[in-house]
Amino acid sequence: MQHARAETLSSASPEFLGHGTPARLFRARAKEWADRPALRHKRRGLWQSLSWAEYYARARALGLALAERGLTRGDTVSVLAENRPEWLIIDMGAQAMGLVGNGVYPTSSPDQLRHILTDSRTRLLVVENQEQLDKALSIRDTCPDLAHIIVIDREGLRGLSEPGVSFFDEVMAQGEALAETRAGAFEAAIDAGRPDDLAFLVYTSGTTGAPKGAMILNRNVVFQMSRAPDYLDVQPGDKALSFLPLCHIAERMASVFNPLAVGLVVHFPENSGTVAGDMREVAPHVVFAPPRFWEKMHSQIELFLRDAIAPARWAYARAQAGAAKGVEARLNGQPPPPTGLSARLFDRLALRNIRVFLGLQNCRTALTGAAPVPPELIRWFLSIGIELREAFGMTETTGFCTATPPGGIRLGWAGKGAEGTEIAIGDAGEILVRGPSIFAGYFGDPAKTAGTIDADGWLYTGDCGEIDAAGYLAIRDRIKDILITSGGKNITPSQIENQLKFSPYIADVVVVGEGRNYLTALVMIDHDHVARFAQDRAIPYTDFASLTRAPEVHALISDEIATANPKLARVEQIKDFRILDQLLTAEDEELTPTMKLKRKVIAQKYASLIDSMYRG
Repeated sequence: MQHARAETLSSASPEFLGHGTPARLFRARAKEWADRPALRHKRRGLWQSLSWAEYYARARALGLALAERGLTRGDTVSVLAENRPEWLIIDMGAQAMGLVGNGVYPTSSPDQLRHILTDSRTRLLVVENQEQLDKALSIRDTCPDLAHIIVIDREGLRGLSEPGVSFFDEVMAQGEALAETRAGAFEAAIDAGRPDDLAFLVYTSGTTGAPKGAMILNRNVVFQMSRAPDYLDVQPGDKALSFLPLCHIAERMASVFNPLAVGLVVHFPENSGTVAGDMREVAPHVVFAPPRFWEKMHSQIELFLRDAIAPARWAYARAQAGAAKGVEARLNGQPPPPTGLSARLFDRLALRNIRVFLGLQNCRTALTGAAPVPPELIRWFLSIGIELREAFGMTETTGFCTATPPGGIRLGWAGKGAEGTEIAIGDAGEILVRGPSIFAGYFGDPAKTAGTIDADGWLYTGDCGEIDAAGYLAIRDRIKDILITSGGKNITPSQIENQLKFSPYIADVVVVGEGRNYLTALVMIDHDHVARFAQDRAIPYTDFASLTRAPEVHALISDEIATANPKLARVEQIKDFRILDQLLTAEDEELTPTMKLKRKVIAQKYASLIDSMYRG
């Protein structure tokens, strides 16, 4: 192992580190912030709030009702639902009772659901609605540990009478009645929790095989909460919007546990289709999202301005030109140039309106991770007044293990290690991590655990990267994804792909070239933006497949690739491409639940399409 080490961010540990478990901190916050809002959910156009005291009382009722159903410490409770307050109530109520929480992606197929329920030995499953209930019932007989199913929404199920199935409101009413005489049992369960107890499971997305259940301990979570103030510039009462899947580690930490650390008020959209509007309405103070979310924000503005009136385009161009000088100075560590009255005026006329349109006018913490970020995207957000900072982490590190400090953006680098976390570069450039955030292993799979964490406690991330003299970490690619061309050149495809995905017309792309003498790409177009392009130019098409075959669309993507190529080394440039004619969703085998393309599946399924780019 090389001796390179990343410097760490530094901050005094908050006092709540002494609580030992998230449940004990939850109880303390419910008393400290009793009447303050904790959760808000938009239903039928209106925001409804739960205070911290109400949140705790509902979690207590849920926990007592689960115990009444015979669940005991260590049993697993899984949730199959979109983001909503009930998700958090179930999760915290279960963990307080010493049960193991677990989330399942709502887009999971019945087979995927079966695997996770059996692998996690789930005793009780909470589903959101009739659609998810049907999915659960279809595989219930093949899940030997599954004894109970609870349904949150009654719509379409009023007359349901199914053994082992009950409704959430009935369960809560039972729990509230139990709390009148047995509240002490809930408190005793919280007191019995220990730092080394298993808090919850997070299943990996399955890019390299069947999803594995990562075991997250109470002490992992408490450590991460203690580090939250290092990278979150927030105050109690500040707002967050929960829209990424809660069964993913990043959103689990952001929506369930960071609010315990810093007092965020978590807002839940009415549904997945209202996120953009709810962003504008909530105007959150902290936003974490993968690069694709920020790319779509940028492309939304760029495409809007192409159709805007001339004075608006002129004002935007003037504002951008003025801001660009300050951005470059900032990135080069130089003092910003003085801003005159005209620059401030254009900022207010153009850039502030953009921030308001995107719902970012209050945003003090903007974070991104999970994939490399195009440098031009960082520059653009800086130009409109948003410091979009990169971070690196994974399920096995309980979320972030590095983050860019405020004011410390360096293009292409994912920040410094959290205090108490060691980061090193091992053989083949692999990033290794050791510290209190490292998970306890994969549930029921000691062999895979041993292959991931060595005897000295180092986690082998599978990512390759480097550490500079200042302690910044750069992520180059997944080791297994590095391509070696026929000429022996090592290519990191993700860097190329992210240059291409900066285009508003490209939703995703897979660079191909293993063992070949040049690189090609399979492109998934952005349906909304390309459809608008076609409509504006009266290009005829009948469905998504016919849209991808339109010569004008092929020319559009060719131009976008030609624009990106000069930014790449000659060996990295894309020589040919094909557009996938299927609009992929999380239900398709080509994508993980987190919407990442599975390279092996793509390579196998589209082998003939790939070969067509190398004939002759």
